Amino acid sequence: MGTSPVIVGVDGSPDSERALRWAADAARARSAPLRVVHVWPYATAERAAAGERGGDAVLAGLADRPFLTALPEVEFRALSGLADTLLPALGAEGQLLVLGSRGRGGFASLLLGSNGLACAARSACPVVVVPRPDRAGTERGPDGEAVPPADRQVTLGVDAASDEPAAIGFAFAEAERRGARLRVVSGYTWPMLLPPAFEYAAVYESTQPEYEDALALQLADALAPHRARHPGVEVAVQLRAEDAAGQLVAASVRSDLVVVARHRRRLPVGPRLGSVAHAVLLHAVCPVAVVPETPADDADTEGGGA
Repeated sequence: MGTSPVIVGVDGSPDSERALRWAADAARARSAPLRVVHVWPYATAERAAAGERGGDAVLAGLADRPFLTALPEVEFRALSGLADTLLPALGAEGQLLVLGSRGRGGFASLLLGSNGLACAARSACPVVVVPRPDRAGTERGPDGEAVPPADRQVTLGVDAASDEPAAIGFAFAEAERRGARLRVVSGYTWPMLLPPAFEYAAVYESTQPEYEDALALQLADALAPHRARHPGVEVAVQLRAEDAAGQLVAASVRSDLVVVARHRRRLPVGPRLGSVAHAVLLHAVCPVAVVPETPADDADTEGGGA
């Protein structure tokens, strides 16, 4: 069985062009095939078939990109249907699914499109969303595009009180591929939020150091096996009584990639991203990878991760 592809969704917009470049680099780093997918919304079967035969104008316009011709294997595929349904389903076939933060449809003022949200919430493989370069804090070059930080860094957001091996493993592997430092960011709430039954219980400030020490030990235990598998990765840990999403957005200014676990919430209207992943996708300056944790948690089959 061959290596699973890196899959990227395109629609001819500048945002999808940025995603395509990012996906091409990811495929090259992984020695993986690249699959470029364009979804025709509400297209006829005949139109989709024409796209499969090379009649897709969006895909045809990308075929001669120099950064694609240098790749060993690139597949172009046109599909017909709803992008926010078809694109998440493609995650079962790939090791990584890449999208721009916005496409041609919807409102230009929105920070994140519906396709990005749908894929991040439901894809079986990790999803990377590449943001626009107009977000606050982005350093831009003469061409208006984002300039990568001088020092390579992957930032991982992790809940010290939870077990998130897939996201941690993905971040370590990505840092190793890039020759980057891994910055591990974890936030916690203080004073602790107590349930109503304990509303008269006093939690004194003197207990905070002990609580933080306990979290630090849990975090060290969670990181230990990944440190052993990736001994060449430099790791810096930041554990603070601050909002995790805010810390990650701030760190994104100096990062090549931010990695978070999905933590889906199941609601009557369907699954939604956890609050930290959602906030980071909306506001981070650099690309964000959202990693599903376990098939049992997500009711999906997880794709090839890092």
